[in-house]
Amino acid sequence: MRASGVLRVLALIFATVTTWIIIRNYMSFSMKTIRLPRWLAGSSTKETQVAKHKCGLIKPCPANHFAFKIGSGAANVVGPTMCFENHMIMSPVKNNIGRGLNIALVNGTTGAVLSQSTFDMYSGDIKHLVKFLKEIPEGALVLVASYDDPGTKMNDEARKLFTNLGSSYAKQLGFRDSWVFIGAKNLKDKSPFEQFLKNNPNTNKYEGWPELLEMEGCVPPRPF
Repeated sequence: MRASGVLRVLALIFATVTTWIIIRNYMSFSMKTIRLPRWLAGSSTKETQVAKHKCGLIKPCPANHFAFKIGSGAANVVGPTMCFENHMIMSPVKNNIGRGLNIALVNGTTGAVLSQSTFDMYSGDIKHLVKFLKEIPEGALVLVASYDDPGTKMNDEARKLFTNLGSSYAKQLGFRDSWVFIGAKNLKDKSPFEQFLKNNPNTNKYEGWPELLEMEGCVPPRPF
C-alpha cells in the first residue's frame, strides 16, 4: 500500500510538471506569434509614414525662408486655399474667399499676415482692386489665388500693377483662367512663384474651366 501511494504521488507530480511545461511553452509561442505582427506593422508604419512640415510641405524650408502653399479654385465649386508659415490665411472653411481674385498681404520680413481681401472680377468694380494694389506697402509679399473668373473686369491699369509686382501672366489674364502668384513691389526680375492656365475648351479639365493650380515651396524674405 505504501509503494502504491508513493507511485500515485510521483504520478501526480509528473503530471503537474508536464502540464506546467506544456502551458508555459504554449504561452511563450502565443506571445511570440502575437508580438511579431505588431512589430512588423510598427516597422512598416514608420517606413511608409511621410513627415509633414509647415503648410504640409514634405521637406522643411531652409533657414530664413517662409513655407507656403496656394491653391486656385476649382471651377466655381471648390474655393481657393492660401497657407503661409503654417497659417491658413484664406480657405472655404474660414469662409473668407470670394469669386474673382483672393489676395493676402504678408510682411516680407516677419511673415505676419497684414490683410486679406477678395475682389469680384465678374460683376465688381475694378477701382477697388486698383486702389488696393496701389496701397500695398513696401516690403509686403502679395499672395494671389483665382476663383471662378479672375479676368472679366481686368483693365490695363490693374494688369500693369500686377506686372510691376513681378507677374509674367497678368497681361493675358482673362475669363475663367486659373492663376496663383506671389509677388512684391520693386522686384528686379519676374517672380519665380507663379502658375497660370488659360481657359481653353479643348484642354479644360472641368466644363468651362481649366483645372485648379497648386503651388507650394519656400519663399525668401524680401527682397527676392
